[in-house]
Amino acid sequence: MSQIHSAGSESAVDASLGGLSVADVMGKAARENFPVASWFLPRATRRHLLAIYGFARLADDLGDEAAGDRSRHLDRLQSELEQAFAGAARHPILAELSATIRECRLPAEPFLALIAANRMDQRVKRYATFADLRAYCRLSAEPVGRLVLMATGTFTPARAAWSDDVCTGLQLAEHWQDVAEDAARGRIYLPGEDLARFGVEEAQILRGATTPGFVRLMTFEVGRARGLLAAGAPLAGSLRGRLRLAIAGFAGGGSAALDAIAAAGYDVARHPTRPSRRHILMRSLGIVAEARGQRAGGATG
Repeated sequence: MSQIHSAGSESAVDASLGGLSVADVMGKAARENFPVASWFLPRATRRHLLAIYGFARLADDLGDEAAGDRSRHLDRLQSELEQAFAGAARHPILAELSATIRECRLPAEPFLALIAANRMDQRVKRYATFADLRAYCRLSAEPVGRLVLMATGTFTPARAAWSDDVCTGLQLAEHWQDVAEDAARGRIYLPGEDLARFGVEEAQILRGATTPGFVRLMTFEVGRARGLLAAGAPLAGSLRGRLRLAIAGFAGGGSAALDAIAAAGYDVARHPTRPSRRHILMRSLGIVAEARGQRAGGATG
């Protein structure tokens, strides 16, 4: 992805997008729970997935980390996205995305949804119900999975539905492992109705208290995320070859993240948890084996 890492025009446009370094934005790919652009995918596919990741990561960083008026930064990102669809983007990440948009014939709506999610983060700091949080995930998580299916030419309505569950499960896994980091930013993604159900007060989360009620709450939330990943499990089985391995890697990363939370005694109010690469690999291989079994069963049933 030479264009993304090129510094040619970066200094001229970074200030208009929150002063974020392209190298810093793209460097986060290596620290994700799952392999964003798995090495075993074809080069062209890998390039497209990294372009999509670059946009999603840039939108998130503008909403979470950029100095200054973040809403204004997101306005400028949306303007740059419009330029990308017109083939005239100047920012290296958007210029690379422009080629992916053209070659894969991607629509604007999923990208606009990702921007909308980060706009929501500027004004919404709490979610009263899980239904509210799921509606947020429809903007922040589900568009990414749908874009991956579109970019790989494998989109169908059934796969999109499975992908939605997987992506929301992954988003929840990220929120649950980052409870402490999010609280430091003033955000609590744990639904208010669940806090009340388990007798957990916001003040306890903000001061990093891991009470018995909090452990029960996180046990419940981890189980909910596992349920979504399980509901989307047929997605890997519906795909073939390298793409199946990549999707299994995504889901395996989420499952491993949830395992890490459980292994830490659900003590995420004080510090984030992270799974080991070995555990991610083992979880991913398990999903591949299960997908093969599903396909074999379908072929013989």
